[in-house]
Amino acid sequence: MERDHRYDDIIHLSRPELPGHPRMGMIDRAAQFSPFAALTGYEAAIEEAARLTDEKIETGEEQLAALNEKLHLLQWHLRERPIVRVTCFQKDARKAGGAYITLTGRLKKLDETARQLKLENGAVVDFGDVLELESEIFPAKFGEG
Repeated sequence: MERDHRYDDIIHLSRPELPGHPRMGMIDRAAQFSPFAALTGYEAAIEEAARLTDEKIETGEEQLAALNEKLHLLQWHLRERPIVRVTCFQKDARKAGGAYITLTGRLKKLDETARQLKLENGAVVDFGDVLELESEIFPAKFGEG
């Protein structure tokens, strides 16, 4: 391959400096050529689509009866502010389904009108979202079977 000699007369000259126009730094010059996201939000959308959610488990009649008995016991012992552990379904804010979470705290109120369990830490759980309910006030083996 033969060498091109068209620029031999200028190739060794220094770069011209323009008055009032400082030379760009290496970092700023390199930034001009850095990659960019042509589709803003695309990565977040892909991550959201890949995020899995659970479906709500439908409770059987026996489990509902046991939960109702536990709720009545909690209502009876409300003045004692018992510590409860609630496993409940939490709906996902952005897509269908949700996740099961476990909350632990001191019981503040059982609102039968709103059908909600309220804890002193501010957590509020709808009765219909409760999967399991545990407390030290329940007799051993209560609700199992």
